[in-house]
Amino acid sequence: MENSGGISASLQGRYASALFELASEKNAVAAVEKDLDALGQALTESADLAALIRNPQIGRDAAARAMEGVATLLKLSPLTVQFLGVLSQNRRLAVLPEIVRAFGAIASAARGEVKAEVTSAHPLSATQLKALAAKLKAREGKDVTLSATVDPAILGGLVVRIGSTQIDSSIRTRINSLANAMKG
Repeated sequence: MENSGGISASLQGRYASALFELASEKNAVAAVEKDLDALGQALTESADLAALIRNPQIGRDAAARAMEGVATLLKLSPLTVQFLGVLSQNRRLAVLPEIVRAFGAIASAARGEVKAEVTSAHPLSATQLKALAAKLKAREGKDVTLSATVDPAILGGLVVRIGSTQIDSSIRTRINSLANAMKG
């Protein structure tokens, strides 16, 4: 399965593609995507879990048992649990965050969607997010799923990432550009 952006060319892309194909065969793409989103969030929120998946001193069986515990706690589907077992046995848990992102991109592409990461200095309202999604849909020609984050360091404006494209209208970037122009 070839995916846009060469996702399947990387190690994590191959794992994500294989999981997507299995999930498609079992009509479980939505469940697996939900599971992986929960795992991604757990990895972001838990420094201990993030350290566990990257620790090369933890053996395969111990890593598998730990991931079974996480899976039980998060109530993950059997296919996702089995996939985590494969990652544990192959000592590939360290690339789990990248697999989560790749799977999301593959699933979105299969639905004809594009994922966009939006960074703003202040939280955006539902109305603002809806308007932004409509503008990005007109630009991309596909439905756009937004993932919004807040970073006060950009001072104002937005930074939008769609795949490898970045649209940066932040005040921080404008100030830096002005400062560079004044130097030269």
